[in-house]
Amino acid sequence: MGLLMGTSDWSFSADHLLFYRDPTGALSVLGVDMRENDNKNAHNTSRYQITSLIVRRNKEFIIIIRFDRPFNNQQHNVQVEFMIGSSPDVNRGTYIIVTLGKTENNVSQWKSRVIGMQGNEVTVGITPHANCIIGRFRTFVAVLTDMGKQRTPNNPNTDFYVLFNPWDPEDLVYVPRDTDRQEYVMNDVGVIYTGEFNNITSRSWNYGQFEKGVLDACLLVMDAGKVPLLYRGNAIELVRQGSALINSQDDNGVLVGKWNGDYSIGTAPTAWTGSPEILLKYARDGCVPVCFAQCWVFAGVLNTFLRCLGIPARVITNYASAHDNTGNLKTDIILDEDERMSRSRTRDSIWNYHSWNEVYMRRPDLPEKFSGWQVVDSTPQETSDGLYRCGPTSVNAIKDGELSYPFDARFVFAELNSDVVYHQSDKYGNTKIIYVDTTYVGKLLVTKRVNSNAYEDITSTYKYPEGSDKDKQTMQMAERRGVAPRDYMPVSEADMDIELLADTIKMGENFQLTLNIKNKGSQKSTLSATITGCAVYYTGVTSSIFKLESKAASVDAWKTKTVMIDVTASEYMPYLVEQSNLLFVVYGRIQETGMQLTTMRAVTLSPPELTIKVTGTPRVGRDFMVTVLFQNPFNFILTNIQLRLESPGLISTKVKTYDQIAPGGTLQYTDTITPQSPGKKVLMACLDCATVRQVTGQLEIFVQ
Repeated sequence: MGLLMGTSDWSFSADHLLFYRDPTGALSVLGVDMRENDNKNAHNTSRYQITSLIVRRNKEFIIIIRFDRPFNNQQHNVQVEFMIGSSPDVNRGTYIIVTLGKTENNVSQWKSRVIGMQGNEVTVGITPHANCIIGRFRTFVAVLTDMGKQRTPNNPNTDFYVLFNPWDPEDLVYVPRDTDRQEYVMNDVGVIYTGEFNNITSRSWNYGQFEKGVLDACLLVMDAGKVPLLYRGNAIELVRQGSALINSQDDNGVLVGKWNGDYSIGTAPTAWTGSPEILLKYARDGCVPVCFAQCWVFAGVLNTFLRCLGIPARVITNYASAHDNTGNLKTDIILDEDERMSRSRTRDSIWNYHSWNEVYMRRPDLPEKFSGWQVVDSTPQETSDGLYRCGPTSVNAIKDGELSYPFDARFVFAELNSDVVYHQSDKYGNTKIIYVDTTYVGKLLVTKRVNSNAYEDITSTYKYPEGSDKDKQTMQMAERRGVAPRDYMPVSEADMDIELLADTIKMGENFQLTLNIKNKGSQKSTLSATITGCAVYYTGVTSSIFKLESKAASVDAWKTKTVMIDVTASEYMPYLVEQSNLLFVVYGRIQETGMQLTTMRAVTLSPPELTIKVTGTPRVGRDFMVTVLFQNPFNFILTNIQLRLESPGLISTKVKTYDQIAPGGTLQYTDTITPQSPGKKVLMACLDCATVRQVTGQLEIFVQ
């Protein structure tokens, strides 16, 4: 190999690229023009706020090499070399060589062609292979002579990034419809659904995959997690690694999960408004995990990571999601001898909602029908092959109960299909099953609709209608694939049904629950009911019991009777925990037959409103004013308040802190914004303090 000469032979070309002039008189390279703007437009990467070139796999990009004389492809021998990582190796796909000139023998899987020659410039087309590693490559041009090889020096200006290509049918992540690509790859704002299935609430989330520094932060996440470069071209492997790297459970990943209590050493999960702030903090602090996250934050950041690298992804919310600690497809609720829910003995929990992600990809490792949407979940719940991660697992396989295919299908299946089994305990600790609810869990799955802020109900992609023949076949298949059979199904069915209803209720209001008691028998029957009211976290974990009430009602044959239960703010307000969730469990006993039945209802109290207003017409290069308004509706002081405002492509995250807001008092924050680019923008704000969480607002504006 020829060696580089002394520095005196180097100079700068007009486009600021170092070049080498060979004193022996051989062909010399004067500069390489990466044609950033033209290539980025062609590769759908022009929205990334980064000056370097970004291209997608299996699509040609154009570079221009300038020599000190006209290039002669009969005489001259030139190699263009691309390297990634610290020890490039041709056999590992980390050192790519394409040749121009008299010995065109491309050993590389990357393609190259000379498109044209004009004067001393050669225009070259380069096509990265459809399976190549994604990441940041260095570019070199080498001239081969009898004396050896003369290579241009390392120059960061000619570095470029290669991403996955959902526009290309050869790529595993190909998506056929452009509207889907625009939503699941290119949309940098999303909506994440929260609340509970009778009262769906939502919050905007800034994915911000194109924001300055985010792409480098996503690559750093993989470096910090020591993901082998070899894995980085395989979408299946990269997604699986990503699901482990977004949580910090075992690999110093991006986010620390915390589900209750004191967030004073970090940021409360409910206070975040988007991913860039989190990823940039992780990168800036030397890969120290960021505090704190819960499921929707993990899902939001993983969505950014995936979209940023070119993998189509969306956030899913599963309402009434079972967290089954024993993996046996049943969620056990224990009632004590006084017919109250036992906090100490109920170990399984049903989350009001749980957010995970889906990625769209071909699965060549599985039968063809299991390609398409795949579940991937970075919330640390269970280990998989030794790490806290989950997926990718085929949505179609889950629907059919085909749970033996990789990865983690059984865990996801349980989140959607667990039975809720109610046990009654006696004073000696012995329990018996009194009721099984096969329909409570996995009630509803939603995601943001394409090109709309409304939700799309995707429950039917995960499960067949409850109780249908197909549903029964799925359960039989799941049992054949190792799920424990339902040998606990209850004794004879009761002649009564009970259901508990509640309206949408604002935090701090008194309200009524409606208990409907339906007599399905031919005799008049009397029901004695015990109602337990608990303050719970959104994960279904009970913080405290605040209400215990007994009711009795006689119901005529074939009739329904309604019983109202009053709940006052003074009862529940002292016990509320973050996100303001209440859980009511009803235990009923039919006096005439001794039959028992039970049901439960989650209630999410609506937080107060946050308003965003704009003054002036938003125009590129002109100032306009944005104001965030909040009024404290409570009779107590709010303390240590954090306010966030952000909008991708408009402003980076602004964080303000306030000591207190008095009862009835108002907070007003005003900022001046100067837009740099036209089009639709979304302003997102969030107010957060220990006593009130999930206070969010958003406003869509159009910049002229």
